[in-house]
Amino acid sequence: MLIAFDEVRKNKIRSYLLIFIFMILIAGIGMLIGYFYGSVYFGLGMALFFSLIYTLIVFFSGDKMILSLSGAKPVTKKEYPHLYHTVEGLALAANIPTPKAYIIEDEAMNAFATGRDPKNSAIAVTSGLLKKMNRQELEGVIAHEMSHIKNYDIRTMMLAAVLVGVVALLSHFMLRSFLWGSGGRRDNRGGQLQIVFILIGLALAILTPFIAQIIKLAISRRREYMADASGAVLTRYPPGLASALRKIEKESVRLKSASNATAHLYISNPFKNKKSFFSGLFSTHPSTKERIRRLEAM
Repeated sequence: MLIAFDEVRKNKIRSYLLIFIFMILIAGIGMLIGYFYGSVYFGLGMALFFSLIYTLIVFFSGDKMILSLSGAKPVTKKEYPHLYHTVEGLALAANIPTPKAYIIEDEAMNAFATGRDPKNSAIAVTSGLLKKMNRQELEGVIAHEMSHIKNYDIRTMMLAAVLVGVVALLSHFMLRSFLWGSGGRRDNRGGQLQIVFILIGLALAILTPFIAQIIKLAISRRREYMADASGAVLTRYPPGLASALRKIEKESVRLKSASNATAHLYISNPFKNKKSFFSGLFSTHPSTKERIRRLEAM
């Protein structure tokens, strides 16, 4: 119990730290844009204002966007009683409000949790997962996702995705301004200064996707191990989740509705056929074999 409370506290600290780091980066980009157009303060103010509005909109509606992009449909007790009662029972065991349950019509086996806090959360599973998992395996998967909700992983990852998106949009705008803008600041070094700004904008536009992956890596791998352990404690049966992960790992079917924006949310990497040095290097999930090994050692 103390471990769970400590993880919640750490995730809240990570959320605040993420906001602080990205606000500095956003402010820097805004000041560069403002300097180019003749007013540093105007650029800074506009960047922070845009970031605040964008963050609020996506933070409070991001879970609905993710569920819609994933093709998830709400579950009723009449249609899927087993899934409904499994989510309800594990939420009671975790001592959190019952998340809304969703299903994705897809033969691939996978699941994810989303939302901004335990009171506003959802768990989505694929129809393939429901068909191919036995009761203990399904409970293991749902408990894993329930742990993400209880530990506030869903908030941390939502913030990371939102803020990375803000930086990507601002850096893209900066690059276009420097390349095509005609109203930039002029001084004795005008031409050279504009070239420097173009290079900075180009570097930021290129590096942003890599920065996004590094941030997701820093958060995702540790949170997956923690959710595995917390989920196993919740069900009191680690072999259930271990068996589910083994089935998912052996499957070759790729989840059709997954995208780069949502891949980090799933219990397992949905891009089954993408095998390369770089896909492993920038994977948002730890090794499934290592996850199974840790569960079997519990």
